[in-house]
Amino acid sequence: MQENTLKLDIFMKSLIKVIALFFLVSGTGYPEGNAVLTGVSLDQATRQILSIANNTVLGATTEIIDGKEIHIIKVLGSDGWIKFYKIDAKTGAVIS
Repeated sequence: MQENTLKLDIFMKSLIKVIALFFLVSGTGYPEGNAVLTGVSLDQATRQILSIANNTVLGATTEIIDGKEIHIIKVLGSDGWIKFYKIDAKTGAVIS
């Protein structure tokens, strides 16, 4: 009887870890609701900006702005100026 209880205890602990890992990976565990399904990944948005002109990507991040997921790509243009491009993660449209 005690052996069955121990096996059940180990099983439950393992199950809890698996469920926690699922929520961590899926992004549904964020209380702020920052996990938004994207139509365009950050990598795709970065490649899109690279295809527009001869730019060097200095950095890329995704932020929630006014409830929308926006990819922000920082580039060094061929003219030597640093520019920021904002891409709507849902549509892939260049915002600015």
